[in-house]
Amino acid sequence: MARNLQFEIFRYNPQDPASVPHMQKYVLDETENMTLFIALNRLREEQDPSLQFDFCCRAAICGACAMVINGRPNLACKTKTKELPDEITLLPLPVFKLVGDLSVDTGVWFRQMYDKVESWVHTSKAFDPAALEERMDNAVAEQVYELERCIECGCCVSACGTARLRPDFLGAASLNRIARFVVDPRDQRSDKDYYQIIGNDEGIFGCMGLLACEDVCPKGLPLQNQLGFLRRRMGITALKRLFK
Repeated sequence: MARNLQFEIFRYNPQDPASVPHMQKYVLDETENMTLFIALNRLREEQDPSLQFDFCCRAAICGACAMVINGRPNLACKTKTKELPDEITLLPLPVFKLVGDLSVDTGVWFRQMYDKVESWVHTSKAFDPAALEERMDNAVAEQVYELERCIECGCCVSACGTARLRPDFLGAASLNRIARFVVDPRDQRSDKDYYQIIGNDEGIFGCMGLLACEDVCPKGLPLQNQLGFLRRRMGITALKRLFK
């Protein structure tokens, strides 16, 4: 027998002076293989067209539908209602700027982060469009690809205790991004160069090691391994600087 799901959804439109933050209740009958993405679209189409939330691919590769689901950041399109209790509470991701209801602006945050970590391959080689691609060992290529799987959903940042306390903290997404260039043989930056970016409390030494980032990552990225890798590497760089 199909369940009746009770939703408590955060409502607030920052652009409307008359709007105040509050929780609004909805009831929806559960259908087979229903995801939260489907449920939210039904709520908007059948009950409340003013409900704001983001979606794009509905295949867990764009990260747009990330939200806090019963206290845990996750993707609405990846979360099936059968895995949840009858009562479902939905909140917008913290840390990011609220657009309205469940919609937040992650784009500005990630653009600023990419600029800060200089998220491109640094090389002195002149680009030759006619040249063959630079060869790379398969194991290294797979490692780079693994770190490139981040979909920039913001779940890791929202679950991070340090990021919620300090707006200047880079967070797991950007540290993972740095690790991607550290292992890329085409990038000519040295450990000293990376130390200038993440060798401080805003970077790897600001991480409290709670590892909620890896716990909530919808793509299962090895964030714990990358944070440990960078902490060791930057720690050794710091010792070299100290005893130089």
